[in-house]
Amino acid sequence: MEFRVPGPTNGEWFPHIELSLVGGGRLVLPDALAGHFGVVLIFCGSWCPYCNAQLAAFERASRTLAGLDTRVAALSVDDERATDALVATRHLRFPVGYGANAKEIADSTGADANADPVYLNSTGFVLAPDGTVLTAVHSTGAIGRLMPEDAAGFIRYVLSSFTKPQRKR
Repeated sequence: MEFRVPGPTNGEWFPHIELSLVGGGRLVLPDALAGHFGVVLIFCGSWCPYCNAQLAAFERASRTLAGLDTRVAALSVDDERATDALVATRHLRFPVGYGANAKEIADSTGADANADPVYLNSTGFVLAPDGTVLTAVHSTGAIGRLMPEDAAGFIRYVLSSFTKPQRKR
């Protein structure tokens, strides 16, 4: 028997997702990250202390991630007001989309959706510069979420895999 998580798996294209951004404009994934390594963070909402910690950690790691040519984007089902307050409180400089349709995002990414109240559980993706999924971290609770140290270490590993000199025989 084969077990398959719904949504894209390693090597598959990340789905097209379009959301409104805090401050105006649109977030189109994976296009917004094209040509760079990408981290997509689906978070429960501004009310979640673990999501707040995760997003703040990614903001603190922005220099490290930029040094690895990595861009970050996040999204939730929160409304614009709650998302705007979160971005301001956590001083987030990466794009944060709001108003995600929980069912559509769950169906296309495999993120676990809660029915009542409606929200998406933490799900993180590391994308290659071409928009394919390198790895995904699905969580159904407070622990087990993608953190910046994990993303940076994994990207370093991927980069070293392609830059190692070949031994001559």
